[in-house]
Amino acid sequence: MSKPQDRTVSRRDDGTWQNKRQDAERASSVHTTQAEAQEAARRMLGNQGGGELTTMGVKGKIVSKDTIKPGNDPHPPRDTEH
Repeated sequence: MSKPQDRTVSRRDDGTWQNKRQDAERASSVHTTQAEAQEAARRMLGNQGGGELTTMGVKGKIVSKDTIKPGNDPHPPRDTEH
C-alpha cells in the first residue's frame, strides 16, 4: 500500500522527467534526465523518513521499484539496484 510520501518518477509529454509525490497533482521537481529525477526523489524520500520510489519508463510501464531508507520494507529486495 502506498503512503502519501511515496514518489514516482515519470516522463512528461514535453520529454522532461518529473518527480512527483503519489498524492500530488503537480510535480515536486522537473528534470532533463530520468537519473536527475530519481536522485531528487531519493533525496526527498530520505529527508521525509523513507518510502517507496517507483520509476516509470518512456512507455509508461514500471521499470524499477526501490525502498529508500529509513523506510521499513518487510521483504527487502535482494538485488543491488540503484
